[in-house]
Amino acid sequence: MRRADRLFQIIQILRRTKLPVTAARLADELEVSKRTVYRDLADLAGQRVPVEGEAGSGYRLSEYYDFPPLMFTPDELDALLLGVELVQRLPDATLVNNAKDVLSKISSVIPGKLQSVLNPSAVALKPEEPIATKTDTRQIRAAIRDGRKLLIEYRSADGTLSKRVVWPIVLGYDQTHCLLIAWCEKRESFRHFRADRLVSLLLLNECIDTDRKVLRSRWEEWREAELLRLREIKLLGGL
Repeated sequence: MRRADRLFQIIQILRRTKLPVTAARLADELEVSKRTVYRDLADLAGQRVPVEGEAGSGYRLSEYYDFPPLMFTPDELDALLLGVELVQRLPDATLVNNAKDVLSKISSVIPGKLQSVLNPSAVALKPEEPIATKTDTRQIRAAIRDGRKLLIEYRSADGTLSKRVVWPIVLGYDQTHCLLIAWCEKRESFRHFRADRLVSLLLLNECIDTDRKVLRSRWEEWREAELLRLREIKLLGGL
């Protein structure tokens, strides 16, 4: 790794954590000696990069340091490409288009010497059958971000239609389904709704009176309890 690339990577490592990072950890990730790390840290200080800390206690960037955007490395581009390809496989029409826009923006700003990293890429996912139905989730994501309730009409697995007001928490994905995870006022409990079974939805003006982080934390606790209950049922069934 070139010295300039190594200095850039040290800053990146320090940026992604609020806790001090030891020279040993930096050396391990960069695959260099601690002596080289100390020399690089001194070079960064000489370039007025505010690295705080000392040997033995660890280092971190000053919270007041405003670091401008930097160019991607080839490895970072590989990670981004895989991420974009994964999103393009989701059953979500709008996020698929957003992923394409992201890739287009990246391609338009990187220099020519990195264009070969994008085309052809060094990484790829195994080809899979395309998903027939992709849901438009723009209103759902807007409701989650704004903390607003949704009125949905939902078709269950047996074809039954129901209307209910829900508090959207998060959209969950696997390779075939998109799930709206929400608190259901009708059932007074958390429920998972398949997005492709939403017949209609209306973004209400009524705001959710519970903080989004608190609501998500409660759902995570409920989910853990449900998983534990299902495991117990499975164990009892095997006795």
